[in-house]
Amino acid sequence: MKTSRKLSWRNFKKQIRFYAPTFVHYKSSHFQPSPDSFPSISITGNVCALNCDHCQGRLLKGMISAKTPGKLMKVCKKIKKNGGIGCLISGGCLPDGSVPLNRFTDAIAQIKKNLGLKIIIHTGIIDFETAQNLKSAGVDAALIDVIGSDETIKSIYHMDATVEDYEKSLEALRNSGIPIVPHILVGLHYGRIIGEFEAISMISKYDPSAMVIIALTTVKGTKMEEASPPKPEDIAKILVASRLTMAKVPIALGCMRPLGKHRVKTDTLAVKAGVNAIAFPSEEAVELAMSMGLKTIFHPICCSQIYEDFVLNV
Repeated sequence: MKTSRKLSWRNFKKQIRFYAPTFVHYKSSHFQPSPDSFPSISITGNVCALNCDHCQGRLLKGMISAKTPGKLMKVCKKIKKNGGIGCLISGGCLPDGSVPLNRFTDAIAQIKKNLGLKIIIHTGIIDFETAQNLKSAGVDAALIDVIGSDETIKSIYHMDATVEDYEKSLEALRNSGIPIVPHILVGLHYGRIIGEFEAISMISKYDPSAMVIIALTTVKGTKMEEASPPKPEDIAKILVASRLTMAKVPIALGCMRPLGKHRVKTDTLAVKAGVNAIAFPSEEAVELAMSMGLKTIFHPICCSQIYEDFVLNV
């Protein structure tokens, strides 16, 4: 952790960014964003063909539903009218693990042209043609959850796919020219660490603009409701491994991670590991960063945009 922290400070200076988009309600003594600053939108409503063990479509229920291009444009006009900065466009997956984005690319292009909102896309497995279309539409960044275990893909995501499909997706996004911000969900396999280190190695080959580490958060009513989340120390290991593998890539601790004492422990370990950003930080993490002499800055947008906020100290 000490080596990771020193490496981070050497390349990015002694600073940390705290992000609080309006995916969930957040309020602290240091920051409270506008409720319309950066919401998340599902282009499939509550529907997902995969029915993954950890989610089973329940995480989609917290998003704004926009199942047609017209509805998406209407939602984005409202975001703009209310002073919003942009949005995350996501949704459930088709059986092949892709998100049905192609039918929305014309609408996204119009939103970018007429409203000037920042548009972040959560892609799922993606081919080059779709990536190219999103690039042409003006998408600001693409997020993709990367899995490094064929066993996890089959038993948790219920997909007839392999790790190679995720590598092909990273290649497609890289070749399209869209900034890539891969995510690794630590403990996806019922809290066990399976494939996370392999995912880090794979991601490092495709020039990510930033990297986001998230962690299994058990959701009531899912098959993983009773599963134990990964330990904060295990999450810290993935953060450190990511930094040692990708010294010059900004790394964030993302929004999905357990709450309560678990979050406090995870967040404080992340600060000690020299993470560049934390989404929805605990009060303790903010106070620790300040006590360590770090410059702290708050943003009301998605932490994936960290690559725009950090410039290498070279």
